[in-house]
Amino acid sequence: MALFPAFAEVSKNRVEESSSKELDWLNNKSFQTGDALSLHNRFSEKPNQREESVEKDDASSDEEERGDGPSRKKKKKSEKKRKKKKSHKKKNGSDSETIYPSDLIKEEKGIREQPVLLGSRFSWLDDLQSPTEHPFCVDCKPDAANWTYKSLYRGDVARYKRKGSSTLGLDFLRQGVSWEESETKKKKKKANSGNQDERYFSVATRKLLRSEAPVSVISVTPESSDVINSSSFLPLGDAEQESMGQSGDKAETSVNPLGVYDSSTALWLQGKGLQGDQKQETETEEKSGYAVGRTEEFNRRLREQPTDTQLWIQFIRYQDELSTAAFRGDEEQQGGDLAERRKSSYRAILEKKLSIADRAVETNPTCIALHLERLRICQELWEPSALAKEWKKLVFLHPNSAPLWKKYLLFTQSYFSSFTVTKVNSSYGKCLSTLSSVRDGSMVSHPALPGIEDDMLDIFIQQCHFLRQSGHSEKAVSLFQAMMDFTYFKPDSVKNLPTKQQVDFFETFWDSGEARVGEVGARGWKAWMTEQERGGWVQPPAEEEEEEEDEDEEEVKDRSLPRGTIWLDVESSREALHWLPWRPDKAKGQSEEDCEDPDRQVLFDDIGPSLICLSSQELQLRFLLSFLSFLGCPVDSVLTAAPYQPSTFLENLSLLTQGTELQRPLTSFSLPETGINSVGHMTTLQGTRKWLGLGKQGEKFVTNVFSMLQPVLPPPHRAVLSLSWILYEKLKVLHCLRSGNKKRLRIQGKRSKRVAKRLLKEPDNRSSLVLWREYAHLEWLLGNLDEARKVFTTATALGGTRGLSSPALCELCLLWSQLELENTVKELGEVNDVTTSPAVMLLTRLAEGSSSSSSSQTISPVSILKARRSFEQSLSSSLSSLEQNMQNPQLNKKATQDDPQEKELRLRGLVGCYALFQYLTVSIQAAIAVYSQARERMEELHRSLTPEKQLDGSETTSRLLVSRLASDCEEIAVQQAALLRYNNNVGVCPLATLRQMLTSALSSWPCNAALWSIYIQVENRYHSAGRARRFFYTVTRDNSSVVPRLFAIVAEQHRKQLVDAAQRSCCLDEALPILPENGLSNRIRGLFEGAASTETGAHCPLVWRMYIHFLVSEGKADKARGIFYKALQSIPWVKGLYMDAVQLFPEHLQEFVDLMTEKELRLRLPLEELDILLED
Repeated sequence: MALFPAFAEVSKNRVEESSSKELDWLNNKSFQTGDALSLHNRFSEKPNQREESVEKDDASSDEEERGDGPSRKKKKKSEKKRKKKKSHKKKNGSDSETIYPSDLIKEEKGIREQPVLLGSRFSWLDDLQSPTEHPFCVDCKPDAANWTYKSLYRGDVARYKRKGSSTLGLDFLRQGVSWEESETKKKKKKANSGNQDERYFSVATRKLLRSEAPVSVISVTPESSDVINSSSFLPLGDAEQESMGQSGDKAETSVNPLGVYDSSTALWLQGKGLQGDQKQETETEEKSGYAVGRTEEFNRRLREQPTDTQLWIQFIRYQDELSTAAFRGDEEQQGGDLAERRKSSYRAILEKKLSIADRAVETNPTCIALHLERLRICQELWEPSALAKEWKKLVFLHPNSAPLWKKYLLFTQSYFSSFTVTKVNSSYGKCLSTLSSVRDGSMVSHPALPGIEDDMLDIFIQQCHFLRQSGHSEKAVSLFQAMMDFTYFKPDSVKNLPTKQQVDFFETFWDSGEARVGEVGARGWKAWMTEQERGGWVQPPAEEEEEEEDEDEEEVKDRSLPRGTIWLDVESSREALHWLPWRPDKAKGQSEEDCEDPDRQVLFDDIGPSLICLSSQELQLRFLLSFLSFLGCPVDSVLTAAPYQPSTFLENLSLLTQGTELQRPLTSFSLPETGINSVGHMTTLQGTRKWLGLGKQGEKFVTNVFSMLQPVLPPPHRAVLSLSWILYEKLKVLHCLRSGNKKRLRIQGKRSKRVAKRLLKEPDNRSSLVLWREYAHLEWLLGNLDEARKVFTTATALGGTRGLSSPALCELCLLWSQLELENTVKELGEVNDVTTSPAVMLLTRLAEGSSSSSSSQTISPVSILKARRSFEQSLSSSLSSLEQNMQNPQLNKKATQDDPQEKELRLRGLVGCYALFQYLTVSIQAAIAVYSQARERMEELHRSLTPEKQLDGSETTSRLLVSRLASDCEEIAVQQAALLRYNNNVGVCPLATLRQMLTSALSSWPCNAALWSIYIQVENRYHSAGRARRFFYTVTRDNSSVVPRLFAIVAEQHRKQLVDAAQRSCCLDEALPILPENGLSNRIRGLFEGAASTETGAHCPLVWRMYIHFLVSEGKADKARGIFYKALQSIPWVKGLYMDAVQLFPEHLQEFVDLMTEKELRLRLPLEELDILLED
């Protein structure tokens, strides 16, 4: 049949007539013509005939239904007839009525011949007598639900439970079917349990607990639209009580007559109040609403200001505040579940912070701070390999960013899984060579950023200290030697070349075998190249050295000691002896093969990439002082500037134990300790040095360095170098005094005096009051008081009549008067007559401008009044001129370059002299008034100096001015604290004055170790520690430095010693093997954990070493060993940490030595060599 039935005959004729078969696709052979015609005839029937047929079918179907009540069937039938008649009347009997498919099917079923027995009724298959061709029954009754729901009823669909997920007929290795299980039962169970209470482990309950903030949040929205900057507070008034009507006030009066109950208690007494669940829901809504408000405010501001990087960082940090608020106060309620909750939600918070950081980086791709914040988050989420790859990618994209390089280097040297000394050292070389290319302009794609040379010098110094801490002191010293030649002895012909070409020229000099800086016969790179152009020079024969006898001493002195102790002694002694790189002595016919330890030789490939160019004299002086500090010489902290990560260098307990000398209460802080070990002093935390300085070889090296550098330095820098040299000699004398060895003190005193006199004989130093002052102090320390007074008198005569206008003269007279005051109190016990006091006479003559060598032994009261007037006027004028100079750094730029120490701006001497004069002639309150006046104005000036004002002139000059001002403020605060402590020791004065002064000073200068030492000494007199703990918490909360945290630990350790001693004294008859627990041990452990969790404390060797020693002292060796391995994850490069572990856990010596070998730390005594030494 054709596809179109109405034209079937036409189509048929065309097909027969046409000979072609191109239209065969129009024929539908499965379609029967008779069926189509019958269907068409039924469409054209009259409506009443169709209605009658339908009614008959309905009647027959109703008769077939089984039912109990016939009346019910008739009622249903009549209703159906009525409905159909109404519908037909509405259609007005039209032939165009809608024909439903169900009606057509019923009519067709009625016309067809069907088996009567099986097709007209339902019956069981087993009841049939004989099987038929069509064993099924047709149900002619329509189902109205199909029209309503457009689908079958779910009960009519067969369902079954699947046992297993396998499928028959499939190859389970290659094929498979994923079956999705129905969730009907789960949904049904969830719907049924909606009215039941949730269990504590349910998802909804955990989500509710995480979203709660237990602290009370302000219900009233702040007026300011800036929700982020609005400070939250707890209102003291009862908002609920104020919101109640006046009708409730009368009821409350009877229940709460005194007004001591809060609103909830008053309501409870009245029998009213909200239900617990309702109240909890209200509080939860308020707290969550506040958090949502802040989050929406962040989102709104970030949409408006997507380039505000600080706002992005604040939003990331705000996620921590949300998590803290969710868990604050839950310790008492949750108990052990709190840790699990924190652990489960911590990763979710990290993921959320990471998503915010990704969005911020995508919006601001050039912001380094956002990249660093993102990597800080990723450090706890990603694998080490992925994290290292991301760091390298970031450094590759921003090669000109020195702060980014610093962070990357700290990451490489502190990541234990991928750490080795060689890898980190090569990273330092790559960093410095890349930054040098950026500085020279060789890397055209990235411009040089401001201050790139300062950052390069910081990275270079950090590399040298890294090598020293890892035991490779030879490489560190070689780096400094090469930089000395590369900076001060560079030939003029290569100065204008790029850094890489200069390094290539320098390599020929380094490999030539010529003597280097600090070695005997060294002339420098410039002189060597000049002589090479002329034909070279003849190497003179070296002098015979008599130092071999000391090296031939037996290293193992006591073989009965434990194996670990012997290894520590030999390793420390070799470290002290062999910190200089080994060079073959050509006079003795030595070659490189004669070196017993190949690691003592330094190749140029290890140091060449790290050489940098320093163009300014300020940076060159800073580099020189850093080298002297590396060797152990005291230097000016302002000129050296603080390193990038000062906490990574702290290894020495001397930082925490200074200022305890009672014989010198006023002058004990003249040489502050830095807490950084010098080269050659690699030992355990509580170990002693092998000798005083650097040994014979080291002392000769330092002398050669000073002698070689003095001729090439400008006069101001030469004065700084001479001052550092004489301070180094004074420091060695102080160490001899503390040790109590009189013979060593006498020998060292002669050497130091010889050096000081040689320095003062030089023409440039003859009028230097600073050097005269230090030499006089040296004589005083050696006990030569008369000789010291003669030196002081000579120095004041050199000062002339400048008087108070000379800061150097003021500092000299201040030191002299302090020494005289200490000596007077030591001999007489107190100062009786002010007019005969040597200190008052000195200060009066200084104010008058006369020489201190006057023969008069008494001072008139009129002279004292005139001196006080002169001090007051001089201090006022000096403070005014200081403010002018600091506000206009351009006016003082030339003076700063001529005088790196800015003596004209130093007020510490003038303020100290005036305050001491007031203390001796009036009272301690007058001295406090002087200090307060000076400190207030100077600290206010320091706070007013914004970064924009600091950069008005030269950047380095402005930085030095501000650093000098801060140093003066700290020094004046230390002077005031020392004077108040001295006054409390010799007289009667309330400690509240000293404590108040210390707290105010430490709030301004929280990194000053001298002030913290005095504060701890004062607070140790009290058994109540609450005030000190609150102050420590306040300072450490707002400061990221590790110094306040270390002193907080020391204060608790001192308190624990006092408590333990008191407990022992109470039980004299019985021994106490274990002292009762007083809680201080747990507090100290908490302080250690808190310090180690900060970014600066995690990389501070002193924190971890003190922590391990404390746990061992408490008898917790296993925990201490665990902390050692935890410390390795943060500071794997510190050799001293491994030496502490060998001392505390000697049974694991082999394990620790293997770790050092694996990480390529410098090992001077392998265990195989130790066994050979013990056998011999």
